[in-house]
Parts: sequence; C-alpha cells; structure tokens
Amino acid sequence: MSNNNKTPAIRFKGFTDTWEQRKVGELCSISTGKSNTQDKIDDGIYPFYVRSPIIENSNKYLYDEEAVITVGDGVGTGKVFHYVNGKYDLHQRCYRMYGFSEELDAKYFYHTFSLLFYKRVMAMTAKTSVDSVRLEMISDMEIPTPSIDEQLKIGQLFTNLDTLITLHQRKYDKLIQFKAAMLEKMFPQNGADKPEIRFKGFTDAWEQHKLGELADIVGGGTPSTSNFEYWDGDIDWYAPAEIADQIFVSSSERKITQQGYDNSSAKMLPVGTVLFTSRAGIGKTAILRKEGCTNQGFQSIVPHINELDSYFIFSRSEEMKRYGETVGAGSTFVEVSGKQMANMELMMPTTMEEQVTIGSFFRNLDSIITLHQRKCDKYKSIKSGLIRKLFP
Repeated sequence: MSNNNKTPAIRFKGFTDTWEQRKVGELCSISTGKSNTQDKIDDGIYPFYVRSPIIENSNKYLYDEEAVITVGDGVGTGKVFHYVNGKYDLHQRCYRMYGFSEELDAKYFYHTFSLLFYKRVMAMTAKTSVDSVRLEMISDMEIPTPSIDEQLKIGQLFTNLDTLITLHQRKYDKLIQFKAAMLEKMFPQNGADKPEIRFKGFTDAWEQHKLGELADIVGGGTPSTSNFEYWDGDIDWYAPAEIADQIFVSSSERKITQQGYDNSSAKMLPVGTVLFTSRAGIGKTAILRKEGCTNQGFQSIVPHINELDSYFIFSRSEEMKRYGETVGAGSTFVEVSGKQMANMELMMPTTMEEQVTIGSFFRNLDSIITLHQRKCDKYKSIKSGLIRKLFP
C-alpha cells in the first residue's frame, strides 16, 4: 500500500476519509483469454471481446463473471476497455481483471482503470520499447481507492452518464442511417425521373436542369493581408477551414472592412446562400443566416427566388461534392470552377412547393440529429469534467 494518499476536489456528501493508493494486483485477479479472432461467429449468442473497440460474437463462452477487459497489444493498447457482467468469450491477447475483492467495486474500477491505464502505457512506452501489455504493468499499477460505499456512488454516477451517452449516440447513429436511406429514396436514382418516395399530392415527373439555371454561382476574394485597414471590420468573410459540420453560419472567424471589401473580388452573398468549398476539401457546405462574403476557396450557390429552395439544394450536398471532386480531379491543383458548378445537371421537381416540402423534411431531420449529437457531446463534457474533479 502506498503512502501517497490523496482526496478529490469534489466528493459526495458524507465522505471525508483520505483515499488510499492500492495496487491492482492486490484487489483483483488478472489473466488473458484463450480464443483467437477466427473463433468469432457473426450471429453468435455471446459477446466476444477482441483487440478492438468492436465487440464481436461467439457461440461459446470462456467465462461467466463480472470483469473489466483491456487490449493486450495492437492499436487499441491502453485505449480499449469493456465492462462485462455475464457470459463472454475473450481473445488470447486481451486481459481480464476479475474476482474483485470486497474492497473494490468493479464499476468503479472500470472507470478508474480506463482513466489511468492509457497514461501508464504511454509513460512506459516513452521509456522503453513497450509494444504490448505485460501482466505486471497492470498488477503493479496503483489506483486511488476510497471506501467501498464511495466507490459505489462514483461507479454508479459514471455508469448512468455512460448510459445516457450511449443512448444518444445510438439514436444519432440510427438517424444518420435513416437520413442516408431517405436521401437515396427521395431523389431520383440511376436515370429515373421520379423518386421512390414522395410526399402526398406530388406525382409529376422531375425534370433535368443545370444548376446555373436555378442559381448564381459566386466566387470570392481576399483583400491584401498587408493592409491593416482592410481587416477587423464588420463584414463577415469566410474561409473553407471554418466550414465543418454546422448547417447554418452567421459569423465568420475573420472579418473585413468596407474598404477591404471594395478592394477585393469578394462578393456580398445574401441570406440563404449555400456556401460550397471549391478547393482543399471540395464540397463542404453551410447556409448563410446573415449576409457575408468568402475568400476564393468557394463557389457559393445563390438560389434564384421561387426557383431553388436553399435547404433543398443543401440536402444534396453529397451529390454536389461527388460532382465537384469528379470534374475538379483533372487539374494538378484539385479545384472546381464556377462554370463547372453551373453546368452540373440535376433532376428537379416541377414545382417549388415540392422542393420546399423536401427541404423542410430534411431540415427537421437534421435538427433532431443535431439535438442528439449535442446531448451526446454535453454528457461527454460533463463526464470529462467530473473525472477531473472526482478522482485525485
């Protein structure tokens, strides 16, 4: 037992005792599995833990117990952890910690071990040529150990947070899959003139149009960076690096002055413009919520009023991305021009009403996807903050 005793920054009410540092080998048993990767069965009935975050399946089980699993070598070393309580199969290069003493709660240990072991592996790798886990790397590792009652509360708190994270992650993943399926079914495929799924009341065949018939394709420009009078104004000026997973944008990282705008080839873009990156990552998109301009790394789509709905064309971002990458691939510096984007052919509904209806459907779907993504990120952030505060 180490004398390096500590206490965390915050604690559950009623707990004041100093935490001890205990070696893992004093608190549980440790061994490796016996199975190989070829033992996995896709529709097997038992979880099979291998050297990967992905849990495979098996028709046999080696153990029936409460245990914590970690990878013994490979890319997951020190990173991949699982908690299991029941029957499971285990790869021969994975370690199991089991047979926990009355002084250690398995769920508390799972969260503590997950937090500390990767740091230990990295520290030991920096000193030697460690490329796999040896049993003593686990058994000699010290973990902070409060009373069992405090462990139970901490373990349950993090288990509840993990449940919420998993819940929203699964909902997010399912919605992403659903969106991908609907994008395929709600737009005509393979030369068809009608989509597979349509909203009630729409029956007419779609027509082929060039994007330039329905929208203006507008490039951008950059004021001289050596003239300070052109910068730090109040005009939004976007660069491709700012366009990521967000749907709407309303404020750029850098802004230019009116003088900078007047002395560049940047063009003012109205609300509803779909920003489209044309180089160094073709096809990233976002919709302007406030008028602004861009640098020359964009060929932005300004819909004609009553001819093209902003969210309808935004929903076809992947289609436009594939087109841009294809036509831009012929040059040394991969870039799609405004003329090339204007010539992109699209199957379009004959009525603006159908465009708006489809656009609204995907806008609502994207809102739900974003909601679950934000909740997932929120709970991850809460967990990260609590980890720093609840462990010494």
